[in-house]
Amino acid sequence: MSKRKYGLALSLVLAAGTLLGACGTDKDKDKDSSSSKGGNESDFSVAMVTDVGGIDDKSFNQSAWEGIKKFGEDNKLSEGDGGYAYLQSKGEADYIPNLNALVRRDFNLVFGVGFMMEDAIGTIAGQQEDKLFAIIDGEVDQPNVANILFKEQEGAFLAGVAAALMTESDKIGFVGGVDIPVIERFEAGFVAGVAAVNPDIKVDVKYTGAFDKAELGKAEAGRMYSSGVDIIFHAAGGTGNGVFSEAKERKQADKNANVWVIGVDSDQYDEGQVGDDNITLTSMLKRVDNAVQDISKLAQEGKFPGGETKVYGLHDDGVALADSRGAIPEDVMKQIDEYAKQIADGEIEVPEFR
Repeated sequence: MSKRKYGLALSLVLAAGTLLGACGTDKDKDKDSSSSKGGNESDFSVAMVTDVGGIDDKSFNQSAWEGIKKFGEDNKLSEGDGGYAYLQSKGEADYIPNLNALVRRDFNLVFGVGFMMEDAIGTIAGQQEDKLFAIIDGEVDQPNVANILFKEQEGAFLAGVAAALMTESDKIGFVGGVDIPVIERFEAGFVAGVAAVNPDIKVDVKYTGAFDKAELGKAEAGRMYSSGVDIIFHAAGGTGNGVFSEAKERKQADKNANVWVIGVDSDQYDEGQVGDDNITLTSMLKRVDNAVQDISKLAQEGKFPGGETKVYGLHDDGVALADSRGAIPEDVMKQIDEYAKQIADGEIEVPEFR
């Protein structure tokens, strides 16, 4: 959004074959962000396991890691054992071994990033009752697990308002990853935001069925832009990188091409750079970094919300709209800000589902 940011994927069912009480190996540690460096000034350590999107997905895995790093730096922790770290998952089969490896390395709090890790977190938390876990975008009914959810629909509503106010063709697109509740909240909020500005605008909605298939995002974006859509909002993780690729190629081929992308989770402005131009209209921020820091601090203070679900929205800086860097005029930004204020104050209740 403007310089005033108002506080604002991914899941399949985890296969049942699990390694109960599995022991980590040196190979596990090789996947870590670093080896142990020691020298920490705090005895509270935190770590995370990514989902298949990976640590550099420019989305919510990356945002979670940024939150953990910030917590570590604020507490003078070193990256590695006894401080803060991550293990990257290349597939669902990595979830339980990675979680077990971090438990064995004695991290005080371990985050699982993404709905896809519900079963794995549930299994390990049940085995390791004296350890603390947190899951982002999911819920696990265990007393030693904190559940972290977001009101994605609120931030997506603002993205819809921005798209509706900026479209020249009155044709807007939404590209989702897997059709699951968290992505449906993005869709519902976005469509509601568009309708709040102009109910006659049609939103072309497509789910690709994947979060790590950029080629699917690119193909869908190509179809939408060719049909006259000029703004696409993606909530598709790595698949959304293909939406950016398609828009950038069209901008490179025709400097006057009216194609825009609204990023998701993190500020994806850099992803839209095309020479001196940029095709990122704005990004809907999902402040996973803020949530991770909040839960880590609560755990460090002995106030860990185990067995509870914390939901972060506009009111508490859980979601937001990124600074548009001038792509959105100031008069339009003022209108978006007003919608944000009404949502934060409870005057507008954004639907979770269509």
